Formats: sequence, C-alpha cells, structure tokens
Amino acid sequence: MDHAASAPLRPAAARAMADAWAQGGNPSSLHGSGRAARALLEDARERLAACVGAHPTEVVFTSGGTEADNIAVLGGASSAWASGQGRDVVVTTAVEHPAVAEAAASLGERARIVGVDADGALDREAWRAALDGRAAVASAMWVNNETGVAWPVSELAEDAHVAGAWAASDGVQAFGHVPVNFAASGLDLLSLSAHKVGGPVGVGALIVRRGLEPGRVGFGGGQERRLRSGTVPVALAAGFAAAAEEAVRGLAREASGWARLRERIVSAVAGIEGASVNPAGDAGSPAICNVSFAGARADDLLLLLDAAGIDCSTGSACTAGVHRPSEVLLAMGRSEAEASASLRFSLGWTSTDADVDALLAALPDAVARARAAF
Repeated sequence: MDHAASAPLRPAAARAMADAWAQGGNPSSLHGSGRAARALLEDARERLAACVGAHPTEVVFTSGGTEADNIAVLGGASSAWASGQGRDVVVTTAVEHPAVAEAAASLGERARIVGVDADGALDREAWRAALDGRAAVASAMWVNNETGVAWPVSELAEDAHVAGAWAASDGVQAFGHVPVNFAASGLDLLSLSAHKVGGPVGVGALIVRRGLEPGRVGFGGGQERRLRSGTVPVALAAGFAAAAEEAVRGLAREASGWARLRERIVSAVAGIEGASVNPAGDAGSPAICNVSFAGARADDLLLLLDAAGIDCSTGSACTAGVHRPSEVLLAMGRSEAEASASLRFSLGWTSTDADVDALLAALPDAVARARAAF
C-alpha cells in the first residue's frame, strides 16, 4: 500500500536491464561496444519520449526525479538570470515535493510561494499575481505526492507564458497514474522518475522543450544535452523505458482498478469515528488516498500496520524518519494535530483486492491501539 514511495520492479524492466547489462560499453565511447551501448540508450530515449508525448531530443536522463526537479528550478532560474532580462524569481507552491521546495528556498527572497485552499486547490489569483516581469520559472506539481490532488498544469503553464516565464512541473506522481502528454501540456520542463511506475531506482528524466537551454547545476562531460553530466546508466534507462511502456499501455485499465480500490478504502474510513480523507472530494489521482485519524499519531499507526504486514507512509518517502507534521496538510489549513495524524495509502501495478482486504482487516484494531497509546 505504498507504491507512491516505490513500486515493485516490473518483470519487463528487469528483463530489459539484464539484456543491457550483458551488452556493456560506455555510450560516450566511439568504439564498437560504445556504439552498441549508445544504440540501446537512444532506443530507450525514443521509447520514453513516445510514452510521455515528447520528442526524443527533449528527454534528458537524470539520476531520478529529485535531480530533474533541481535542474528545472535552479537551471531554469540561472538561464533566465544570465539572459540579462532581469528575471530572477522562481514561483512555486506551498505543497511541492522537497526537491522543488528546497531548491526554491535556496534562492531566498527570490522565491515566491503560492498557497492552496483546504482541498489542496491552488490559489489561481495569487499564482497570477506572483507571475510578474521578474518571474523566471513557475513550477507547480501535476499530482501531489501526499494527497493525490491533481492540478490543471496546462492552464498554469499558460499563465506562466503570458508573464514570460518558463513553466515547469514535477510529474513524478502523475506519469503512469493519470494521462500525461508533454506536448499537449504546454509545459517547458517536466520531471519524471522510473521507480514510481515499476522501473529501477536511480534513473529519472527531465523533459526539456526544444529550444530551451536551462543552466547547468553540475559540471562534467555534459553527456545529456550539456545539461546533465555523468555516464548515463544504459541499463537503468532501458528499464525505465520498458516500465513506462507497460504503465502507459495499461493505464486506463489500471486506473479504473485503482479508483475502485481507493473507493473501498474511502468507504471503510467513513465507518471509523474521527477518520477523514484529505481532501474530502475527488483528489484527481486514483492511486493515492490520504487519511487523518483524530486522536492518534501517524507514526504509531504506521508501525502497527507494518507489524501486520502492511506498508504505508506518513507522507513523502523522501522525508521518512523526520518526525514532524505534514507540510502539505499544514498548507491546506489542517492543524498540527491533524497533520501529525495522517497516513498515505497508495496503489500501483501490483495492487489487488486482497491488499485492500488486508488493510481494512487490520485498520480498526490499529487505530484503536494507536489512540490508546496517544
């Protein structure tokens, strides 16, 4: 029940990586083995591009979604600043993944943060107001990693373009879970991660619209469009492409199944006194369900469910082990107690009714025990 943290590896991805590892070679080398590795890499690039509605030259492989987000925010800002147009501000939101939030925060007063309402919807008036002549990059996540709330990124991108800014989005929890088409979105920069869709850990991509040149945030051989340096892990890229193809091919069927499983969880939660879903209405992603259990600590609940063989999360897996209220829920107006009493259940390609059966069987007792220990 924690696919949003990391989904199990798809067999097709494992096979693709095994074949690529058997090949060997550095894709930047000019000899035969290097050319063979380069062919595998470019094949993976073309396949991933087709899955996300992009041109192959727009795909920049990275070490994961975090690096992609960092390049989008900091690289976009530095490129705009270097243009001499006086654009030095990054506009983002109060519910971003730490990869975006902390990259923006590193800019100090050059970062503008736009709030959300109780349902996680972006304050569009404040968003537009923040997009003035100093705005270099505007970054808003496609699907929130804690609540599953989805935003109309094409509309937000249009707002950014009207102001003359680049439009970026963290699409890590969107790709493979809701329809994603880079070309149709109007975005300039889109971050992706392989292991959220059943690919390997350690590889992601930043989709960069042709004609744009973000500034470099790291230095080296410039292997990926002179934007991201380092020898590209061909096997991981091949695994990413294979997982992406399966995720996109089965999206309509899988999303329908996730929606049904999520509704089972929501219905069961309604029968637990003091439990509530964040947000109360349709979140947008069928794969994420965030629930607050009044009178309990999320950490206690997580450990009790873990003892019952059930994986879940208290929020972003990238802040695991940090005992503090969810910044996302606080931004949505929840109290510290509510934000400290919330669990995220997330679905993916292996999810079944049996998984939900196990959760629902263990949940009432876990909640009662957690409340007794509070």
